[in-house]
Amino acid sequence: MTTETTDPALVSRSAPARVPAPRPPVLRRQVRSVLKHAGLLVLSLLMVYPLIWLVVASLRPDDEIFRDLSILLTDPTAENYASGWDAHRYSFTRYFLNSAVLSVGAILGNLISCSLAAYAFARLRFPLRTLWFAVMLATIMLPVHVVIVPQYVIFAQLGWINTFLPLVVPKFLATDAFFVFLMVQFIRGIPRELDDAARLDGAGHLRIFGQIILPLMVPALATTTIFTFIWTWSDFFGPLIYLTSQENWTVSLALRAFLDATSESNFGGMFAMSVLSLVPLFLAFLLGQRYLVKGIATTGIK
Repeated sequence: MTTETTDPALVSRSAPARVPAPRPPVLRRQVRSVLKHAGLLVLSLLMVYPLIWLVVASLRPDDEIFRDLSILLTDPTAENYASGWDAHRYSFTRYFLNSAVLSVGAILGNLISCSLAAYAFARLRFPLRTLWFAVMLATIMLPVHVVIVPQYVIFAQLGWINTFLPLVVPKFLATDAFFVFLMVQFIRGIPRELDDAARLDGAGHLRIFGQIILPLMVPALATTTIFTFIWTWSDFFGPLIYLTSQENWTVSLALRAFLDATSESNFGGMFAMSVLSLVPLFLAFLLGQRYLVKGIATTGIK
């Protein structure tokens, strides 16, 4: 019977003991955390300051708006909201309805056309698919001002000027390539085994798209809805080009009408109506924030 002995020096040379790294003192970590959060708070206040000043300015008399740029409100008044709502030929109720109609039409158009186009690029096999997908992506880099004149000529020949059609109909033709690309990336993440199982049961492309792919695309559809609503509601250039009569104005055009170079400008009414026009955007982002973050994260666009 033999016993094995181990040399302690040999063990110490072959497996050196790990020395734990010194941890910074608790007080130093707490000070660093406080400074970091204080810096973030200051930056947040700087970003939110213009919005706060807008709300405060809407509650001041028109002749006191630019006298003080602080956010301290001493004598608030709601006169600007009452006067600004009926400042134009039509009340802002009509302008809000016009913007809502345009936004709903644009949302429906993008949801229907972009989802169908994305399914075709992601699942179907057709000639020159890669080429057409590259052409679609190239349109994202094309400025809208380059094609505005040809589009205006086409819509003028169709008799669509001073109507909502030039702003809504193109949405049903999948002209927003960004949303098509977003949905393509999302559909590619869905397992093809689901399509194969449905095809074995006799389902065609329309049934696979409507009953399998579309219900799984809720995050991408919600992202498309939020972005389309924000961009359409805030759009100024498109309505300025195609909407000529005041009865068809959107909120953005009505806000611009408060500034008149030939007469006195109504800054108080403009600020008050600007605050009200931001409420739908704030609610849309607040209610859809969870779907927005999930939709962007699951499509690989970070």
